[in-house]
Amino acid sequence: MDDKILFVDDEVNVLDAFKRQLRKRFHFDTALGPEEGLLSVSKKGPYAVVVSDLKMPKMNGIEFLSKVKEMAPDTVRIMLTGHGDLNNAMEAVNEGNIFRFLTKPCPVDSLSKALTAGLEQYRLIRSEKELLENTLKGSIKVLTDLLAIANPEAFGRSSRVRELSKKVAAYMGIGDTWQIETAALLSHIGFITIPEETLYKIYKNEELTGEELQLFQMHSLISSDLIKNIPRLEGVAEIIAFQEKLFNGSGLPLDHPGGEKIPLGARILKVALDYDSLQSSGNSPSECISELNSRNGYYDPEVLKALEMTLGLQVKYELKLVTVGQLRTGMIIGEDIRSLKGRLLVTKGQEITQALIERLKNFSRISAIKEPLKVLIKVEES
Repeated sequence: MDDKILFVDDEVNVLDAFKRQLRKRFHFDTALGPEEGLLSVSKKGPYAVVVSDLKMPKMNGIEFLSKVKEMAPDTVRIMLTGHGDLNNAMEAVNEGNIFRFLTKPCPVDSLSKALTAGLEQYRLIRSEKELLENTLKGSIKVLTDLLAIANPEAFGRSSRVRELSKKVAAYMGIGDTWQIETAALLSHIGFITIPEETLYKIYKNEELTGEELQLFQMHSLISSDLIKNIPRLEGVAEIIAFQEKLFNGSGLPLDHPGGEKIPLGARILKVALDYDSLQSSGNSPSECISELNSRNGYYDPEVLKALEMTLGLQVKYELKLVTVGQLRTGMIIGEDIRSLKGRLLVTKGQEITQALIERLKNFSRISAIKEPLKVLIKVEES
């Protein structure tokens, strides 16, 4: 379908004129007044271009197009008015980010050229946004794939922490959890700089030497530095940089007051990371919560409370034995998946995705995988 245009005016005869003059050139809707216009943007959008009159009752064109900008940031906005004074033009451009300011009566050819330019601008905005989003998704996928290959255990842990962080954030009323989820997925990228024997001790929650502890404490800053230059990941990098910061102000980064000045995403991620570490050491959920609560000043109390409530609402699963060919998306790995030679391929707790299924199938073609596999399948409540 062609990109749509919306004309908004409080005079029926003006809208009728648009229909007569432009119906063969463009695909558009009309709305009588700003209230009807906002309803059209909400119910019939997205629109590539919105053209509004300036002088309208209850809400002028500047106010209307400013609201359109909030509702649909990519939509190109054009002001059309019979009051062509410079002050109105400047106000419209400054407050509404107007693409064109045209005066009535506006010749059909001039209006058509402005509409065509508006449509081209919209397509440019959308194509650049799509390119950026695809580049961003590709960058994240490359980083997580590299981690999965270089350190399956670290990738498995980050996958588990992502799910837990998402649930805690949702319980706390955070609508958009994208940054927190992405930070969790990329939180262990810095582990590629830590020696294998040190990683083993970290995963088993064993005591580290002074040098090993320093390496571990630096991994979050290394992870942050690796991704902060990727467009749109600046907020994610900040969450990762603070993922080991304690609520009482101690820990890295140094010279930071802590408390609520720590990004909320980092406070959630810290709790999820430490819970997962304790559970991986063989502790029950209640034992993990008890230990976290005993660490005075470590965590945001509100996040800890949200974690407790989230764990109380966890979905029930049943354990099943399957082959690689029987794997389905949404299953949870119930036990580390290894090759017959003992190579770790996927860690316990990771959710099965289509990409993971394909990776295991491809690996099984060149080397045997220890089967059957233990998986957890969600129990549907009746």
